[in-house]
Amino acid sequence: MRPILPGLSRATTPENIYAQRFIIALTVTLASVLELLDTSIVNVAIPHMMGTLGATLDEIAWVSTGYVVANVIVLPISGWLSNQFGRRNYFSLSILLFTIASVACGNATTLESLVFWRIIQGLGGGGLIATAQATLFETFPPKEAGTAMAIFGMGIMAGPALGPTVGGWLTDAYTWPWIFYINLPFGIVALLLSLVYVPDSAVQKKAESIDYIGLLLLAVGIGTLQTMLERGEKYDWFESAEIITLAITAFVALFAFAIHELETRHPIVDLRITKDGQFSAGLLYAFMTGAVLYCTIFMFPVYAQSLMGYNAFQTGMFILPTAIATAIALALSSKLVARGVSAKLMVLLGTLCFCYAMWLHFHFTTESGAEDFFWPLVMRGFGLGLIFMPLNNLAMANMSAENIADASGLYNLTRMLGGSVGIATSATLFSSLQSSQRAYLVEHLAGNDPSTMQRLEQYARFLFSKGVVGPATQAKAQALLSLTVEKQAMMLTFAKLFLSFGILLACALPLLLLMKHKGFASSVELH
Repeated sequence: MRPILPGLSRATTPENIYAQRFIIALTVTLASVLELLDTSIVNVAIPHMMGTLGATLDEIAWVSTGYVVANVIVLPISGWLSNQFGRRNYFSLSILLFTIASVACGNATTLESLVFWRIIQGLGGGGLIATAQATLFETFPPKEAGTAMAIFGMGIMAGPALGPTVGGWLTDAYTWPWIFYINLPFGIVALLLSLVYVPDSAVQKKAESIDYIGLLLLAVGIGTLQTMLERGEKYDWFESAEIITLAITAFVALFAFAIHELETRHPIVDLRITKDGQFSAGLLYAFMTGAVLYCTIFMFPVYAQSLMGYNAFQTGMFILPTAIATAIALALSSKLVARGVSAKLMVLLGTLCFCYAMWLHFHFTTESGAEDFFWPLVMRGFGLGLIFMPLNNLAMANMSAENIADASGLYNLTRMLGGSVGIATSATLFSSLQSSQRAYLVEHLAGNDPSTMQRLEQYARFLFSKGVVGPATQAKAQALLSLTVEKQAMMLTFAKLFLSFGILLACALPLLLLMKHKGFASSVELH
């Protein structure tokens, strides 16, 4: 298939591609940032959408669910699609579809049209990350792969973190459609740059036949799994017939998909690459890294806004040092690995750094402020930044050039599913832990307990100083005590969750023993 606009294409020789490698890196990273930003940007605008469209919370949830489901369905087949249509064409068409759908989302006047265009937007954005990563691995020689992943990693880390902040600012300053309109100028720039600079793969090969059965099984399996993860906590998981149905369907479809793909001659996703132990270990580590990344992105804003009372913009400013620390760590890790420092050592240091950050998060209180947040958030960002690029390179170390696209799709799908599982699990744990912590605190608030009586007396004096007198004083003092118990229960819950995130990533460390190579293999050398 010829380029969409052949006259614009200049990256045709290995020399030209190498000379333009940084422009290519910025192009594919920009597109990836847009895609990841839209994964989380709508969350803060949900109440405004409900009011405008007259939708219930359950109905409006499909605005997020539809996008993510479409996104994860496309991710693992992006390598196959890239081979079928040509990488430049596929990447450019994905950006075009994503941008058009963004404008259509902003113009939507009904819930049905908004959900429809969000699904289209997810289909367009789904292949951007994996295709971008595969492009970088082919564009940069192995000795510069760390630099490429550092540039790409900044976008991967910044997109989900900045989504709620940018979405909150746009919604407050303008209206909710602007969270979609903002994609238009950046989408146009990314599209033009991709048409000019993004090269086709030197090793792409069209499949002799289309694996329709595999495509259908994948769509059903991944779609139902993601829907279950998005809606499970709301419907009390396996107490709901809907969730049980989704779980059974996902399991059967994905099991059948795996068997089919391993047996068919022309699979839509080549699962045979998972036979490589290093790649499989990298997938598991990426799953856990995705889980803790998205869990912390999800939980810290809830802590800052629901418990501490900060707004979205203030929360975003707290998170800003995290993004800066991540960028510094990405640049540092790429330089160190390029100079021969073990990628496994960098992943180990990053994991330990993240675990220490979660230990500091564990000591947050209801009195914590900006000065208490700074270093723990910096450590968190720095640790994840140290992990990202070396882990990418370790996972891909044994992949041949022909398998890079499939491997990138599987790797990014695994990380995103890790995030979905992590968020779903943490949301469920938050509810159950908060209930148990509240019950524990209430047990120690017996009516004749001296400390309880003292606290009620303090509240009564406080209320008296505010002009509250008479029989209402005791009732309001009891209400203040209940509010304090609720806040303390929530604080204890957050603390335990933060600590559990660190423990989870620490449990991934033994996987490093299965990784023998230092970094990206020379097998993908194309220059």
